Amino acid sequence: MTELLEKVITELKKLPPHQQDAIASRLMDELKPIVNNQQLRPFGLCAGEFTVPENFDDPLPEDILNAFK
Repeated sequence: MTELLEKVITELKKLPPHQQDAIASRLMDELKPIVNNQQLRPFGLCAGEFTVPENFDDPLPEDILNAFK
């Protein structure tokens, strides 16, 4: 856990239970997953549109790897 998160939890534990519940309720409202009513795209939608090269999984060249250092 991060230091900030630990500090927040410590402070929350100092609050009375009714305030903890109110904060938890507000947080849960904020963290509700997004409901997606759209239908999923069919599997293989782009089949035949492109080909993956044989060397796709090969290591990158040194000059490209060095760019990430």
